[in-house]
Amino acid sequence: MTFEELQERVRDEVGVRLFTVLAWIPERQALRRVHTSHPEQYPVGGEKSVEISQGWLATCIEGRRPYLGPDRAAVRGIFADHALIESLGCGAVINVPVVEGDEVVGVLNLLDAEGAYDDASVAAAEKLAPLAVPALRDAVR
Repeated sequence: MTFEELQERVRDEVGVRLFTVLAWIPERQALRRVHTSHPEQYPVGGEKSVEISQGWLATCIEGRRPYLGPDRAAVRGIFADHALIESLGCGAVINVPVVEGDEVVGVLNLLDAEGAYDDASVAAAEKLAPLAVPALRDAVR
């Protein structure tokens, strides 16, 4: 499945305004964007490292658990670029680790309007995350 196909599944099954896929680069403790629904604002190839919150890393990468930020306050607490996120009409986020075996290979980032996501949304996003493994593996080769 391509990232574009996955994006459509996410849009249909969960709902999303801004969708990105990040590859986890463990040796640099960094995330590299390998897919985006908004290339002007979030170009492929962009990396996040120093602005990654330790609490977020502990949850998504180390704990291999999804993160739900249901409102603007949660988004502001995690993302340094929250003003840009809000300018795109987004005020809620789901981050789902993409795991292959015991290894986190990336993260799906779903953003939508404040209040758009709940625990059921997280469960739906988690079911889609494994579909990203082959494309993520290809992207980091």
